[in-house]
Amino acid sequence: MRILKGSVAIDFMGKRYVAIVLSAILLVVSIGSLVVRGLNFGIDFTGGTLIEVGYPQAVDLEDVRAALTKSDLAQIQVQYFGTSRDVLVRIAPQEGKESAQLSEDVMAALRMQDPGVEKRRVEFVGPQVGEELTEQGGLAMIYALIGILIYIVVRFQWRLAPGAVMSLIHDVIITVGFFSLLQIDFDLTVVAALLAVIGYSLNDTIVVYDRIRENFRRMRKGSPQEIINASINQTLSRTLMTSFTTLLVLIALFVFGGKVIHAFSSALILGIVVGTYSSIYVASAAALELGITKADLMPAPKEEGRDSGTG
Repeated sequence: MRILKGSVAIDFMGKRYVAIVLSAILLVVSIGSLVVRGLNFGIDFTGGTLIEVGYPQAVDLEDVRAALTKSDLAQIQVQYFGTSRDVLVRIAPQEGKESAQLSEDVMAALRMQDPGVEKRRVEFVGPQVGEELTEQGGLAMIYALIGILIYIVVRFQWRLAPGAVMSLIHDVIITVGFFSLLQIDFDLTVVAALLAVIGYSLNDTIVVYDRIRENFRRMRKGSPQEIINASINQTLSRTLMTSFTTLLVLIALFVFGGKVIHAFSSALILGIVVGTYSSIYVASAAALELGITKADLMPAPKEEGRDSGTG
């Protein structure tokens, strides 16, 4: 293949059909899991009981979580609320138990661990709120994808727009499918992570598309496949360095950030990896399959009258 001097020479587009098969398998598994297993919605979506408790001294969240787990209370979230002596407990609805009974069960379990713990407030979040959040979160992603489609068409060319949107849908479905497959809690922080993944993946795709457009105009020889390959190779070091440094931060968040943000950091870690892959093998490959040519990306010719400054 012909590429610009000094570039890495990896034939990405030559392996695009292998990547298409891999993506198809991942998408089928993800959609199948969503249909069969569904998502393990967190308290943000299902509703539940929120209990604020205070301890006489600093307490470890793992000890609090362990005390509640021993009492057979399912779907519990525990986090600090202001200081390490103030703890917020969120618990999903339990079959056959009212909110008041749940709060008493939680306090009984915590007092077995530390008799000095006191209950400060109890709030109940109904499932109606969860339904509204589900609808609004889904609409936010749909609006983002529509806006991206319009942006790509205006900035580049219509043959590039479907690939960009397909890559984003690809990333979201696989990330959500991962949560369904492992039954990890799906809450509002995960929705926020998905929107962040959309932004990251789009940025990566735009960088590649910019180079593709530039090379279609600069490289006089070479087929569309060779020019797209050259463009991907030229942006590869930037893509890998950006992904690597971002992953370092996210892995640190996952390891040291506590259980409260595990779902958030997991969604971002998977999204960054899948987004980097899709900007090469989904967005760029789709543009090639849609028949992008030099003529599509050449600048529009200027009118002679305007060029010479005459009226």
